[in-house]
Amino acid sequence: MKITSKGQVTIPLAVREKAGLHPHSEVEFEVRDNGDVVIRPMQPASPGIREAFVRARGSANAAQFKSMSTDEFMAFLRG
Repeated sequence: MKITSKGQVTIPLAVREKAGLHPHSEVEFEVRDNGDVVIRPMQPASPGIREAFVRARGSANAAQFKSMSTDEFMAFLRG
């Protein structure tokens, strides 16, 4: 298998299936001391963080936020 000039490689289907990698999956790489490279699926963000961003999405201009200080807004995001 060759790496393209853009640094891309195709992960064989059998490997993707065994590792649970699906289209649009996010992965992370680890380079070990012996030079081995490990690729693994990234763990999803904690639900609390995701939920905070969903609550705040598209609402930065909402009237309730215009009067908030930065500290108040951060407290809102943190729930």
